[in-house]
Parts: sequence; C-alpha cells; structure tokens
Amino acid sequence: MIKSQGLKFWFQCVAVSAALFSSNELLAQKTLKSAYKDFFPIGVAVGPRSLTGPDAELISTQFSSLTPENAMKMGPIHPEPNKYAWQDPDAIVAFAQKNGMKVRGHTLCWHNQTPKWFFTDSTGKQVSPEALLARLKQHITDVVGRYKGKIYAWDVVNEAVPDTGTSIYRRSKFYEIIGEDYIEKAFEYAHAADPDAKLFYNDYNTESTAKREKIYQLLKKLKDKKVPIDGVGLQGHWSIYEPTAQELEKSIQQFANLGLAVQITELDVSVHPKEHERRAKKSTDTGELTAEMVEKQAAQYKMLFDVFRKYKGTITGVTFWNVSDKYTWLDNFPVPNRKDYPLLFDQNYKPKKAFEGVVDFQK
Repeated sequence: MIKSQGLKFWFQCVAVSAALFSSNELLAQKTLKSAYKDFFPIGVAVGPRSLTGPDAELISTQFSSLTPENAMKMGPIHPEPNKYAWQDPDAIVAFAQKNGMKVRGHTLCWHNQTPKWFFTDSTGKQVSPEALLARLKQHITDVVGRYKGKIYAWDVVNEAVPDTGTSIYRRSKFYEIIGEDYIEKAFEYAHAADPDAKLFYNDYNTESTAKREKIYQLLKKLKDKKVPIDGVGLQGHWSIYEPTAQELEKSIQQFANLGLAVQITELDVSVHPKEHERRAKKSTDTGELTAEMVEKQAAQYKMLFDVFRKYKGTITGVTFWNVSDKYTWLDNFPVPNRKDYPLLFDQNYKPKKAFEGVVDFQK
C-alpha cells in the first residue's frame, strides 16, 4: 500500500513537472509581436549599432516596428544647411523593410538637438520668421519626402509644451522667432510631403494634470483649425512608482475625446524614483537592482499593458525606448554613475519577470 501510494505520488510529481515545463516552454516561445498582433504594433527605438549581432536578433524576433532613437532628429540628420546625413536612417529603414517591420519617424521639429545654423544667417544674426519657416519647410519636405511610403507615422512636433507656468507654449527658438504658428505649419508641411503618413504630437509627463491640460488645449486648437494631426504620443518614461492606472486612463480618454489616436512612444519603467522623489525620500540610489524592484517593475508593466489592451483601437502603437538593459539612455541619468534596468530584457538579452506579465494574458 505504501509502495503504491509512493508510486502514485511520483507520477503526480512527474505530471506537475511536465505541465510546468510545458507552460514555461510555451512562455519562452511567446514574443511581444505575436502576443500583440491583434492589438497594435510593438516597437523599439534603435541606433545603427543595434542592426547587427544579438541586438538585431532580439529586435527581429520580438518587435514589429522600429523608431530611430537619434538618427532622424534635426541635428544628426541635417548637420549643415546643404548637407544631410542619410546613412544611419537609411540603414534603419532598410533593416525594417528586410524584416517586415513598420517604421515610426522621430522627430521633425524639436527645440533640442536642432543645429545652431537653423536659427542664424551667414553673419550669425537671428533669422527672420519667414526665413525660419522656409528652412523648416525645406527640412520636413526633404526628410519626409525621402521616406514617403516607408514610414507609416511621424512625431512631427516634439515637446512644445513647458512643464511649469501657465503658458501652453514652450519658449523655444521656434516659438520666439515664429510664434505658435510654427506647430501647425510643421504638420501642414509633413502632410504635404506624405499625405498617407500618420502625424503625431509627442510629449512627456502627459499624466501630470497641469501639463496634460496644456497639451490638450494645444491639440484642441490644432483640431479646431483643421490642422492635419492624427494622434498624440505619450512618451511613457515612467517608473515603478508612477503613473497609476487611473492617471494613465485619464490621459488616454482625454486625448481620445479629441478624435486622436494615442501611441505610447518611448516606453521604459525605471526602477529608480524620479529625482524630486529621490530627494524627498533621501534615497541614495546606488544602482543596485533589488528583488523588490524586480517585483514592483513586473507589477507596473503588467498594469500598463492591461490598460493598453483595454483601449485597443484607441492605442495604435507601443514603442520601447531601447532594446535591453545592456544599454538604456537612463544609465547615468539623472544621477551620474547609476545603472538603470527599465526594459523587458536584461543585460544578457533574456526576458525578465516583467516580460511574463506583458505577454501572458487572457485575450
């Protein structure tokens, strides 16, 4: 009798182990792009160095869309008045086409990484509004025109709303010289260069009530003026501490009420608190990845994607900002010599616990 019970227990253990192995094997076979093929493209921001080696293998396996992290920004792609640097963006677009992936263009007009020559004439004096608009039109026409039919969506204007104060408009050089009209003109120029491309306004801190309201007012003005804008990009540089599901849903709903598509354009979930929170908590932020951080990050990513799936149809794309924890723009930012671990794949390109909660869900 004892031997029989022992044998029965052994068979039960084998069955459970087989089931667990089968479950883990199935999970290992899941990819982001296959899990979300009925929801929205899953993208990743890349540079030329990611187009070969382990990065390239992970990208082609897991993702269905690419965004150039820096190669299409104004400074890198247009360093001199009569010079364009096409090599890197061309390589990214070619990689995407070879692997059957979509491309999001980033970004046509931004106050950062704009070359100094853009705002001055040959004598070093500030250009007139007319001259700056002409340069902006030429830049957008050349860049969008080159990739017409190859890039399905563009971040046309990036971060034009300030974090503080009551003004809707950031006092950038574009605003100082041209005024608020530069925003609608940028969209008009992009639409003329590729009428089929989806055009987005892109910004961060969109879950902050005050900033969200200013972005909403800006977008409403554009919609009321019939400016050709299709959507809003919520950058999604978040952390294991924020946002809440309620804050995120409020943003999605408010912008969708304008008839705009919503995309999550630069997603990462830092394991560190934001700088003001770090100071308030008197945290030293050594850069060590703790078990508690791993659990909190997994829970945060699961919550985020639960919300994203809930708004299927409104959310038309989700893009991660970098491939794996081996490299992230958050390393050393804003705290020098501090490593961050904000993505779904670790430094060895292996899926993290957070990956499971993103791909393992009931449809």
